[in-house]
Amino acid sequence: MKKLSFLFIILVGCQEPSLNIDDFPNEINFNPNEACVAAKIVNASPSGNNDVLVWAEEFEDDKICEDNWFFETVPPQNGSWFNGEQQYYTDRSTNASILNGVLRITAKKESYLGKDYTSARITTQDLFEFKYGKIQVRAKLPQGQGTWPAIWMLGANIDSAGWPFCGEIDIMEHGDLQPGLISSAIHQDGENGTPIYDRGETIIQNVSSQFHVYEADWREDKITFSVDGNEYFTYNLTKEMPFHQDFFIILNVAMGGSFVNNVIDPNFTSSSMEIDYVRVFQ
Repeated sequence: MKKLSFLFIILVGCQEPSLNIDDFPNEINFNPNEACVAAKIVNASPSGNNDVLVWAEEFEDDKICEDNWFFETVPPQNGSWFNGEQQYYTDRSTNASILNGVLRITAKKESYLGKDYTSARITTQDLFEFKYGKIQVRAKLPQGQGTWPAIWMLGANIDSAGWPFCGEIDIMEHGDLQPGLISSAIHQDGENGTPIYDRGETIIQNVSSQFHVYEADWREDKITFSVDGNEYFTYNLTKEMPFHQDFFIILNVAMGGSFVNNVIDPNFTSSSMEIDYVRVFQ
């Protein structure tokens, strides 16, 4: 999530969302009496063409399922997160909750353990990790300059290899001083230990008032990023890159940081990223 070396930008026109839950071939059945709905699709047989649903979090529970998601609340860097962010991530329901089948990750302006903002960051690390696939996330983004919502992935070997050697795939980020500017990016190690950053972007309308489907189609030779079915960035892969191993999913809303030039609206009080579903096809 850092802007470092190379920059690759493609701008396309925007369209209103055209996808909905009926667009997908796999039927998803839930038992409302279950205490926790497993996201893993039992007996799924991946085709290798990223068209078979293997994992689907529809947020039909009354609380966030710990079998599917892990709350990251212990900050690195002696009590702070990377990129100069200003939030404290908690596991409180005021920062992450489910209502009417929608996950809400809420950033709030409040004093909490030495920070002026709180929010939440959840991951599938050690719970669901996969190599190659199509991930789709239907989401509304928070309002307010200074919010930094992100839907992204890290290499599962990050604890041993470290960043950027593990690789990073940013499916969607928003907030760098232009409302509606959506970006996707690839991070990896370059020569002499210098991280490489490659990015594509597009502008969409109604980013906070309407749901949009953010997608990364990750294959052995390339990763293609799209929103509402409109492709705007393709990154070609080589065998030497770290994108041929398992990755895990991360959902979070940061406050401040380098991505938003550390500019936070002084009148900001609270706003949420709403996520209708997260689906992975293989």
